[in-house]
Amino acid sequence: MRRDVFQAIADPTRREIISLLASQQLNLNAVADKFDISRPAVSKHIRILAECGLITIKQQGRERFCQANFKKLKQVEDWAAQYRKFWNNKLDALENFLDEEKTTKLK
Repeated sequence: MRRDVFQAIADPTRREIISLLASQQLNLNAVADKFDISRPAVSKHIRILAECGLITIKQQGRERFCQANFKKLKQVEDWAAQYRKFWNNKLDALENFLDEEKTTKLK
């Protein structure tokens, strides 16, 4: 099954893993220790994030370390930008309307 970034960030646990890895690289056990779910469940979330390219996993000796890859989140930013533009235009129009109404009432 091919996964995409949107599927990956849809889950709150995966979003929390990304946030956790945003500031530091952690080994798999350190990531799993931060959650009250089973290690296999954490491993599944890690695998999904890696498949989507949101994290990278590097082997260092016997340890595997996870690191966030924020370049893939650009897809989400680009998608959200179209809605940001839409709502900014709508809110600007509302502001103009309210300003005109206020000016009309003051006259």
